[in-house]
Amino acid sequence: MLANARVVALLLALSVAVITTSFLTLVEGISLITLILCFVLSFSSSYILSFITLEFFIFGEINKIYDRLNALKSENLSRIQFQQRKRGGSNPISKINDEIFTYAEVKQREIEELKRSEEFRRQFIADISHELKTPIFAAQGFVHTLLDGAVKDKTVRTKFLKKAAKSLDGLDTLVQDLLTISQMETGTIKMQFSHFNLYKLICEVFDQFESKADKKDIQLMMDANIDKEAFVYADEEKIYRVLLNLISNALKYKREEEASFVTINAQRTGDGWVEVNVADNGVGIPKEDIMRIFERFYRVDKSRSKDKGGTGLGLSIVKHVLEKHNSNIKVISQVGKGSVFYFKLKEGKPEEIGMELEKTAKP
Repeated sequence: MLANARVVALLLALSVAVITTSFLTLVEGISLITLILCFVLSFSSSYILSFITLEFFIFGEINKIYDRLNALKSENLSRIQFQQRKRGGSNPISKINDEIFTYAEVKQREIEELKRSEEFRRQFIADISHELKTPIFAAQGFVHTLLDGAVKDKTVRTKFLKKAAKSLDGLDTLVQDLLTISQMETGTIKMQFSHFNLYKLICEVFDQFESKADKKDIQLMMDANIDKEAFVYADEEKIYRVLLNLISNALKYKREEEASFVTINAQRTGDGWVEVNVADNGVGIPKEDIMRIFERFYRVDKSRSKDKGGTGLGLSIVKHVLEKHNSNIKVISQVGKGSVFYFKLKEGKPEEIGMELEKTAKP
């Protein structure tokens, strides 16, 4: 395009210089030197003006349009350098270029999103296939062993049936967790918000894990400064499940050689929110894994996680539940030191509890 602009500018300048000089020859008394000077000045000024106009306002913009059209045609939008552009110029070609630029930018983002979705789909299929295979094969093995003759031995029969039932229970839990996440993403599950005392809910969760914590020799305790009058406005059943998952994870990943503890705290922040945190002194999470632990089926140490059970969906469910509460789950962790998971819930009003009960009791 640079050569074309130069050639066109040269022809225009030559035409202007010849016409101007020709007119001057009609004037009596004009010397040859004057005519030559006029020719040179008109040619040079016309050439510079024409070249700048053509190159920067016409050919330059057309050149950019060709580049972006070729990128669109080849679906190689990565070579287009997207950046903020000032709009509203009077050059119509520039406006067309801006429109193509915007269209290409939108398409680039769509393509990147489709690539991420495709990668996520492939990974999800691989993960779910692996997770379903384990309990199915285990139950299948126990049942076939019984069918091959072990069923006649009462002791072996009872043992294998219990193991098969445990594998099938794990499969049922996995399917239920998958359904829960799917329903949350599609909006099928609606949050049932109400005002309730968060401290009492934490006490209920502690009752669920008291025996398990004792068996693992883990001290399960509330922070000395926990706010016993912290009321929140949330879905009580879903928050109960969030706390169950967080404390269950904390109990799983203890350090064998250390005296272990899991502490939970809840405090009003003073700006209309209640912050909850679950802390432990367990094995901790490597820095490179922290951003991925809320993905479905992601395990920091897959071999150890398999031994400890679980579906690999607990933290993903936690993330989805809190997003429905306009909140986020965050984590601070250090390998060998432990982890702290924390989130916020909208502060509730204790006076609303009685009114909600009255509404529920009315026929």
